[in-house]
Amino acid sequence: MNICMLFEGSYPHVTGGVSTWAQLLMENINTRNFTLYTIGADNRLRGKFKYDLPANVIDVREVFLDTIIKGRGSYGSRYRLSTEIRNSLKGLMAGRDMEWEPIFEMVKNRRIKNSLDFFMSIDFFDILRDTYSENYANVPFTDFFWTIRSMLLPLFYLMQQPVPEAGLYHSASNGYTGFVGALAKHIYKKPFILTEHGIYSREREEEIIKSRWVSRQFKDLWINFFKSISKMVYGYADGVYTLFEKNRELEMELGCPGEKIHIIPNGIYTREFDDIKPRSDKDHLNIGSITRVAPIKDIKTMIQSFNMVKRSYSNAQLYIIGPNDEDKEYYEECRLLVERLKLEDVIFTGRVDIKEYMEKMDILLLTSISEGQPFVILEGMAAGKPFISTDVGGCSELIYGRDDGLGRSGMVVPMMNPTAIAGAIMKLGQDESLRKKMGDTGKKRVRKYYTAEKCIESYKNVYKLFE
Repeated sequence: MNICMLFEGSYPHVTGGVSTWAQLLMENINTRNFTLYTIGADNRLRGKFKYDLPANVIDVREVFLDTIIKGRGSYGSRYRLSTEIRNSLKGLMAGRDMEWEPIFEMVKNRRIKNSLDFFMSIDFFDILRDTYSENYANVPFTDFFWTIRSMLLPLFYLMQQPVPEAGLYHSASNGYTGFVGALAKHIYKKPFILTEHGIYSREREEEIIKSRWVSRQFKDLWINFFKSISKMVYGYADGVYTLFEKNRELEMELGCPGEKIHIIPNGIYTREFDDIKPRSDKDHLNIGSITRVAPIKDIKTMIQSFNMVKRSYSNAQLYIIGPNDEDKEYYEECRLLVERLKLEDVIFTGRVDIKEYMEKMDILLLTSISEGQPFVILEGMAAGKPFISTDVGGCSELIYGRDDGLGRSGMVVPMMNPTAIAGAIMKLGQDESLRKKMGDTGKKRVRKYYTAEKCIESYKNVYKLFE
């Protein structure tokens, strides 16, 4: 059976947890062939893969949304749209619950061959005008027009792209790739499954609330748009797989039937960390963060926390271990913050052998504002290192366990709270026996519940269900 794997903004162009998971599965489920369908934002990434694709990846389809900008359309087209299609499009524009099947049928029947033609058509304008009059007449029409256009154009562009035929569609997230998976199921009548590492619609909601590019009067419209997509994807999915219990509860709140949801945690090869020895050099208190230097990892709060720690621990060192070329502007802002605070002993390592640095650490740290179930925490636990993490995603479940009787393998702190993070570092910094106890607990937990072998076997069984 050929499996079409669907990705958005991740594998194989970008490193991270989803990409690590994808590589692990495809390398080890080598009795299946895989086709990749990847959605990205920047066409400059075309063909630039961060991973060596396994031999059983037989095709890669890359779709980049910035291609829309270069497209051309013609004014004044007319489409014979049914009442059902018009009502569905009005519901989508108004941020209401609506029927997706008429839109999928429109795609299947190739009613719209060029999405830009449709957005410059008389039909689109008529539907838009009616929706505006009924729901948004108190805001300028031009603002509403450009908001709806920017909201729907990527979706219609994706509808226009051919989806490869496969025996099973497996999306690594909800949202745009989940939409493509549901569309493929509708067209080819093949099963479709979803794995959610983080909750897509919640992540988009957080971004929109904080954003400056969305006008205040349209924030709810954007949020409801992504919620509508997510709810539709849950409805079409034959199975929904997530990493931890908190995700399952959120999915049910967002409209996913509970009987569809199954928990399959991430896993690592724990044996790869067996040779990491306890530190012998005690001259410094070494704090390490294995992370990308990116806003979502909140490196600035980490630096501010370390500034507080240095007042009590002059021998403390902070190692920020990982690539710093993903967002060069943000990296420069972090580096300048270190300079402004006149901080010493903050080391940006760039890309290095993570295991080599992990061995030198007393404490590992994660200050993200959004996560799923981070591989870095699993790796730190396997290495016997105590972990301090913000309370995001499944981090607390990893560190505190789910009533497994093993105890705590670190400390969980509020996000964007330098004082709380610094306090946790200082508490562990002054208690070597507590660090060892938590490190030993982490080793036990990861070896019992979070191995690569368990994860791979679980997905092998999932794929058998849909043969």
